[in-house]
Amino acid sequence: MSINWNRFCEIINSHQTFLLSSHVRPDCDALGSELGMAGILISLGKQVAIVNGDAVPPNLAFIDPEKKILQLGEDIQPADLIDYEVMMVLDTSSWAQLGPMGDILRSMGGIKMVLDHHVGEDDLGAELFKNTTAEATGRLVVEAGGELGVPLTAKNALPLFAAQATDTGWFRFLSTTGDALRIAAQLVDAGAVPQDIYASLYEQDTLGRLRLRGIVLARTETDLDGRLAHTYIRLADFEQSGAAPSDTEDLINLTLAIKGVEFAVILVEQAGGNFKLSFRSRCGVDCSQLAKQFGGGGHKAAAGAGIDGPFEEAQPKVLAAVREAMQATA
Repeated sequence: MSINWNRFCEIINSHQTFLLSSHVRPDCDALGSELGMAGILISLGKQVAIVNGDAVPPNLAFIDPEKKILQLGEDIQPADLIDYEVMMVLDTSSWAQLGPMGDILRSMGGIKMVLDHHVGEDDLGAELFKNTTAEATGRLVVEAGGELGVPLTAKNALPLFAAQATDTGWFRFLSTTGDALRIAAQLVDAGAVPQDIYASLYEQDTLGRLRLRGIVLARTETDLDGRLAHTYIRLADFEQSGAAPSDTEDLINLTLAIKGVEFAVILVEQAGGNFKLSFRSRCGVDCSQLAKQFGGGGHKAAAGAGIDGPFEEAQPKVLAAVREAMQATA
């Protein structure tokens, strides 16, 4: 899907104030895309605010050293956002993933834009600028800067490289194309330092996260002759391990290291009693289609969704859907 960059640039050039937002439980692609886009707009003399429904996770705080990303209701109130001319949503096209920022989007009277690379989409009442073949929304931000004539800077290169690197599994997923690596090279040339970003992401584990990893791996089971791996996290596990909810990020990928595993799923209990679902596929099963059954979305190889508890009912329902999808594509 190609993006109408002429229209995108027309909106940017004809407005002065911009509100940027992304999905709840923000990852590096969400945060990096917001920061990169903000940097581009600021260089054009625009006024910009970045506001999300959730705070920046502690393990990703390195990406925003100046603390530009605000949390709705904590750092800024809804009444402070009514005068922005344009609201741009990055890295999601889903009402459910916007959380409390969805109410802001609904009430906005100005221009509404979405810059995203995910397959699924809701009707957000916004102009869509999507490329579902792009490996990360961060890559689309790099392209937007080029279309707007804004050179890459070292300050923007760090969050945008983190966005692209994490959404490609540090350039090991099938989405890692030649174009993806060429974008990465541009970011490195602009000042991104891969070894420093990697260390900030993966070499800052707390003891709690390490203990939680052990719990997740100890619970992992396989099914369908070893093709399916599944595990879960309960609320009590956070207290037992000393881990934070943000420490669950990417834990599902650990199960893909098991020889013969083609699909993996993890259920993570949330404070409200529901469960966050994460799917990973190395087979013909489309994670985004499976996630759609549970009100979620994402990509073919990776997607997320949610399901209400209790656990004893939620887990069998999810695993039944996964088994059916895997058997249909076997």
